[in-house]
Amino acid sequence: MTCTRPNIRMGMIMLSAILVPQPHGMAKSVLPPGRYLALAGNTVMKRQEPMSQAKQQNTDLPLIITRPGPEFQNEARPGAMIIGMDRTPKGRIWGCWTGTGDKKDGYFLLATSDDGGETWSKPRLVVGARTSVGQRFYGALVGNLWTDPLGRLWLFFDQQFGEPDNQIGDWYIRCDNPDADDPRWSTPVRFADGCTLNKPTILSKGDWLLPVSDWRRKTARVYASTDQGITWRERGSTVFPDWNFDEHMIIELRDGRLWMLARTMGNPYETFSTDHGATWSKPQPARIQNINARFFLRRLASGRILLVKNGPTNERLRKRSHMMAFLSDDDGTTWRGGLLLDERFGVSYPDGFQAPDGLIYILYDRNRHTDAEILMAKFREEDVLAGTLVSKDAKLKMLANKATGPKP
Repeated sequence: MTCTRPNIRMGMIMLSAILVPQPHGMAKSVLPPGRYLALAGNTVMKRQEPMSQAKQQNTDLPLIITRPGPEFQNEARPGAMIIGMDRTPKGRIWGCWTGTGDKKDGYFLLATSDDGGETWSKPRLVVGARTSVGQRFYGALVGNLWTDPLGRLWLFFDQQFGEPDNQIGDWYIRCDNPDADDPRWSTPVRFADGCTLNKPTILSKGDWLLPVSDWRRKTARVYASTDQGITWRERGSTVFPDWNFDEHMIIELRDGRLWMLARTMGNPYETFSTDHGATWSKPQPARIQNINARFFLRRLASGRILLVKNGPTNERLRKRSHMMAFLSDDDGTTWRGGLLLDERFGVSYPDGFQAPDGLIYILYDRNRHTDAEILMAKFREEDVLAGTLVSKDAKLKMLANKATGPKP
C-alpha cells in the first residue's frame, strides 16, 4: 500500500440481531440482510442508540452491511483499490476492492460475477464503512478473499483503530454458501493482531498457513490452522530489513522447504523454513526485483509457479506500470515467458486464482484516485510462455468496476 496506517472516521448506522458464532461445520451463525456492528468477542449487537465515545474506545467494531445502499454505488464513490478475488466451487467469482481508494476513509466492497468476469453485480457486502464525525476511527483497508478446500469463502480483513492506539486487528468472516442467490456470512472473528493481504497456502501435510503482517512491530508473522480453520495460531515470524508492509507470500517447494517472499522499501527479500514455518532463515535479497508494491505468487495445478508483477523479473521499474505474468518450472530459480497484461501507468496489486479448466484470473487496480478502475485479465499458461495471447478464451483489460463519484 502507499498510505500510512489509515484512520477512518465513521458515523453510527442502525443495526439489528444478536448472533453467537458456531463451529465451522455448523454454519448457523449468519448475518441476515441488514447492517451490523460486530463487538469484541465475536458477537453482533443490536443498535438503536448511538454508542457513547467512552464505550466506543473500548470496543472493536467491524461494520458489516449485507444490503449496501446508494452511498456505496459506483456513482457515489471517489476511488477504488484492489483487495482480492477467488472462485467458488460452482464458478462464481467474488471480487473485493475498497470504496475510496487507498485512503483513510476506506472500506471493503464485495461484488460477484457469474459469467467469468464479463459482467459484475452491484455491491453485495460492505465491510468497515464509515461512522459519525467526531467518533473514533474504524474501518477496513487490508485483506483478501480465499476459497478453502471445503468450498467455503473466507474474507480476511483488518480493523483499524486509529490514533493514539495505532492498533490493527486481523478478522475474518466466512460464507458457506457462496454460490447461493442469498449468500449468508458468519459473524466476524478476531484471531490475531495485524492484517492479512495475501491468501493462505495449504501444505502437503494439510496445514493451512496464513501470512499476517504486524505493522506496529514491523514483523511478518505466519499463522497456522490444523483443523480446517476452526482455530488459527501463530507458528512463526521473521523481520525483513528495509521494512515496508511485508505483504509476504508463502510457497511450498518440491524439496519440502517453505519459501517466503516479501515486499520491502527496495527490492523483495526472501527467507526459507525447513520446519513448516516455525523458524525462518535470515532474510536475503531475492533474485526477483520489483518496484515497491505487492506482487502475486502462486503454485499452479501443473506444478509451475506463477508470478505477476510490474515489469520483467530482473528489473525494478520506476513507476507502477507494465503488469506482467511469468512462469517457473524450477521453483523460482528461473522464469519463462512474460505476458504483458497492462502496459499503462498506475496498475498495481495483482491477486487471483486458477480455475479447474486451467484458466488463470488476475484482478488489479489502475490509478486508484483518478481512473479508479478495477480490471481483470484471464489467460492460460501457454499465453504466458508465448508472451502473447494464443488461447481463444484469454482476454485482457476487462473492466470489473469503476468509481465515478466526485473526486476530492
